Amino acid sequence: MSAFDGQLGVIPVENGYQFSVWAPNANAVALTGTFNDWEDQPMEPAEGGIWWCVSDAARNGHEYKFVIEDSAGNKSQKNDPRARHLTNSVGNSLIYDDDYQWQTREFQPPALHQHVIYEMHIGTFGKNGDTFGTFDSVISRLDALKKLGITMIELMPVNEFAGDQSWGYNPAYPFAVEEAYGGPDGLKRFIDAAHQRGIGVILDVVYNHLGPSDLDLWQFDGWSENDKGGIYFYNDERSSTPWGDTRPDYGREEVRRYFIDNARMWLSEFRADGLRMDMVPYMRSVSGIDDGSDDIPEAYTMIKQINQMVADEFDNKVTIAEDLHSHHFITDPPPDGCGYTAQWDAGFVHPIREALIATDDSAIDVNAVVTAISHTYSQRPFSRVVYTESHDEVANGRARVVEEVAPGNVDDDFFAHNKAVVAAALVLTSCGIPMVFQGQEFKQHGWFSDDHDIDWERREQFDDIVAAFTALINLRTNENGNSAGLTGAFTEIVHQDDENKVVGFMRTDEHNAQPVWVYISLANRELDNYSLSGLPEKPQCLFAWQHQDVTDTLAVEEGSTTLLPYSILVFGQQ
Repeated sequence: MSAFDGQLGVIPVENGYQFSVWAPNANAVALTGTFNDWEDQPMEPAEGGIWWCVSDAARNGHEYKFVIEDSAGNKSQKNDPRARHLTNSVGNSLIYDDDYQWQTREFQPPALHQHVIYEMHIGTFGKNGDTFGTFDSVISRLDALKKLGITMIELMPVNEFAGDQSWGYNPAYPFAVEEAYGGPDGLKRFIDAAHQRGIGVILDVVYNHLGPSDLDLWQFDGWSENDKGGIYFYNDERSSTPWGDTRPDYGREEVRRYFIDNARMWLSEFRADGLRMDMVPYMRSVSGIDDGSDDIPEAYTMIKQINQMVADEFDNKVTIAEDLHSHHFITDPPPDGCGYTAQWDAGFVHPIREALIATDDSAIDVNAVVTAISHTYSQRPFSRVVYTESHDEVANGRARVVEEVAPGNVDDDFFAHNKAVVAAALVLTSCGIPMVFQGQEFKQHGWFSDDHDIDWERREQFDDIVAAFTALINLRTNENGNSAGLTGAFTEIVHQDDENKVVGFMRTDEHNAQPVWVYISLANRELDNYSLSGLPEKPQCLFAWQHQDVTDTLAVEEGSTTLLPYSILVFGQQ
């Protein structure tokens, strides 16, 4: 038998496949599968607790498992922790040889200042009647996102999870792609199709916990302490998370390598354009409270290793943290910082939602809105993701902005209709990376769940909302060549009217090229002959939303105009 080459997982060799697995406490490990009629083929030990063998009879698509004998002589069948494909979360591993033929060869994601993210859940976005979405069903709707102007899609987790229906934040097998969505080839077809349309894809990954159900990693080789999870998990109080006692043991080099290799796999084998890491506070601290009393230093080590790997090995690919504690060190560079490209900004979404949902104009805190519009992290303007809706913000007891404004009456409510566009304007014109949640562009009502969400008929019913989103996104990306300021790094507040709840700001770049002025009325009041401070002489109207109407022909006489309730005015310089 040839020597073990050090690669974990399933690797094609001249005849058949090499199999290997980390099981340092096992007495013995065997390979079983369809290629050997489910008889046990003994595996050989190698350094570092690795077991390996070669099967000449194994072929692509064959099913297999590892048979692990623990120190007491008990045997159990376990799926491959690095399997790319499973029959299902309680089924068997499948040999997956990467022979997908990519149609896009040299795709480069848009520059960071051109990112407009669309957060999507495959199962609900592609749902048709009672049939839940798949990668292929979603591909048929990508043209609508291209027309909307979206440049990046962020997928909620697509790794193999328990059952066929889930948000995805219960990862059973981090390396495998959910079979109900279409498996690994389905994901590649989806990313390929997005790339063909010039749209990048960011994958949501969950490294703060695993499972907790359908979890073959639990007590994988039979060893554990305190009746905890064994080699992949902490076996003391650090195991505890809100989702079960399944926090990975970041102190083990083999576990850190497992997740580093996982991150690399998505960006290389699947050609994803970035990763969004779920709930980072529950990686870097036991309780997630973030007071420094229960930090997990080795988690910081792994986070920095992943971000450094991405920076070293991939051009123009991003890592985004869901941390939500507004720390600069999350996006500061190593060694002092974690090195993320950007972080979801709690300092934007919460004050902006409060202003939008307020039922009394006097409760709107204009100063908080101004701060949300203008602040940055790590002295980098695109180090934050700004949004008013995400899968978390519109669930778990909360709802979409329009539903919060008009519970049960979204379709016909004046306030919900206008505030839907005000929300879009604040997200798409503020400094940062803007993000839209699926269906937000056609005033989707209710809240997010994994069994019903998207009503595609609303695209026609609320085509004025779609038109407003499209126009604002085109301005944000400078699609028409007259709004480069919105892609720039600088924000200057030029108008703050606390009494009338109007805010205005100017966006530009370091060369002051094509500055853009944005004015937003946050209140239900009409203001005649209203003076917009900060405007240049003879401004050119690029976008105006006045009483459910989109236009770019608003006249401004000597810096004054009539502001209707919830007006949005965007100007350039003639």
